[in-house]
Amino acid sequence: MKANKEKILIAIILLIQTIIFIIAGISKSYIHMDEAFSMGLTNYPEINIRNNEDFYNKWHDKDYYKDYLVINEDEKNDFLPVYENQKNDVHPPLYYLLLRIAMGFHIDEFSKWSGIIINIIIYIFITLFMYLIIQKLLEGKTRYKEKSAILASISSLTIASINNAMYIRMYALSTLNIAITTYLHLKLLDSKESNKKLLVAIGISALAGSLTHYYYLFYLAMLFIMFTVKYLKEEQYKEFGKYFLTMVISGIISIIIFPFSIKHMFFGYRGQGAMSSLLNISESIKSIGIYLWNLNLYAFNNILFLIIIAMLIICIYKKRKNIKLIEQKNKYINYLLFPSLLYFILVALSSPWKELRYIMPICGIVFIIVMFYLEELFCNFIKEKKLIITFVSIFIIMFAMPSVSNFVYNNIFKQHHSIKVEVLYKDKKEIVSKLKNELNLPTIYFAHSKGFRFLDDILLFANLDNSYIYYGVKFNEEDIREVFKNQNTQNGIIVFINEKEENKKLLEIVKNSLNLEEITYLQRMNACDIYYIK
Repeated sequence: MKANKEKILIAIILLIQTIIFIIAGISKSYIHMDEAFSMGLTNYPEINIRNNEDFYNKWHDKDYYKDYLVINEDEKNDFLPVYENQKNDVHPPLYYLLLRIAMGFHIDEFSKWSGIIINIIIYIFITLFMYLIIQKLLEGKTRYKEKSAILASISSLTIASINNAMYIRMYALSTLNIAITTYLHLKLLDSKESNKKLLVAIGISALAGSLTHYYYLFYLAMLFIMFTVKYLKEEQYKEFGKYFLTMVISGIISIIIFPFSIKHMFFGYRGQGAMSSLLNISESIKSIGIYLWNLNLYAFNNILFLIIIAMLIICIYKKRKNIKLIEQKNKYINYLLFPSLLYFILVALSSPWKELRYIMPICGIVFIIVMFYLEELFCNFIKEKKLIITFVSIFIIMFAMPSVSNFVYNNIFKQHHSIKVEVLYKDKKEIVSKLKNELNLPTIYFAHSKGFRFLDDILLFANLDNSYIYYGVKFNEEDIREVFKNQNTQNGIIVFINEKEENKKLLEIVKNSLNLEEITYLQRMNACDIYYIK
């Protein structure tokens, strides 16, 4: 492919990708509690707004809650919370610094676009580095540059990737860290002599990765082990020394910048929880199964197991026909395969919750690995033209599969399950608008149980003129009347009830205490139910 045509194809792919992400961003109607954490940790003096002494049992206006989600005029030059909050939390600070800068363009106003635009920009670079990685894998094959560009694009448009781009957390940045680190190590593999610029770039990428998310170190550790074995086996002691020194310097600088990482990884509750999870064998097997299923659903749009079955069938057929499974070994693929495998297993065993987000940074790499092996099995099995038709068919099926799967789940198996970009929260759009406008009434949130996840609902409270977080072991009608004595309840009230509460009994007490007549269920949120009593 000529250079100009290559650039034009890449530009078109990136433009289409960006348009799709912008459309998805427009559709994003709500935020998860961890996305609220992302915003609050960049600017607020406390890790959690619930730590405020005046949070419970007091009426607040919307600005009280919005303050957690936005940068105010008097805070725009104060970057200290970025560092201090991460010191007291469980993550390194690099992503929060980038988000803090982006939020500075929306002073005094909440905007989902601060985080989304960062991720859209990050994904441009993710796709570019995926393209470079795939080029390395396919180099020498027919039309390998076109194939690399298209495969890189598809890897960035799976449900997992769109989730990653729309999720206002550090996982997109961690995905980029892994993509850059992988590509630089593949280049190092080609380098016959030590390349100072390349080693500096690897050191910087390792530094950025370690300051973004600790799980990145799982991936880097395996790359380090593999290169150590390579250098020692080939008796390249000088090259090994330089590589080793690069990693040591990168690690030292990382600890100097953020020494609290040692505490987080080895002495914090997340680190200790991870260690205990590793020792539970039955739970470990279950966790790996859950993550494999998530990988299938979101990184491959529910066709991974179909691809694996197809690959096994081809292998059996080739064995019977005495056809070589793979024409020739690829020197690069193991440097994607083994780091991804170690990352997957360790994250599956150590992550505090079994959710897609923790493996999102390797979803693109895993997608590439599977497609590479599929192409390798086909390449000496069918002709080039049929190979292209086969892959086009696979990609069409892949993008159609979520709709087909959702129809089957909901209509045949009668299960309320859907494969979708979960972090868009399209089902929350109506309730956000309704509470902000027509039902902007005095609101009370009963927060008694351990399952109280207020940050899942803070965006709603940042739109309500008057709200109250009720915290108490017991209450009666007299207590409720006291809370609402200075509020206008003529048009009714809104009630949020945490999922552990006895909703029916509590609602009746509230209704009777305020002489209201009708209870209307509005919607289930991430961790609570909302009612309108009038």
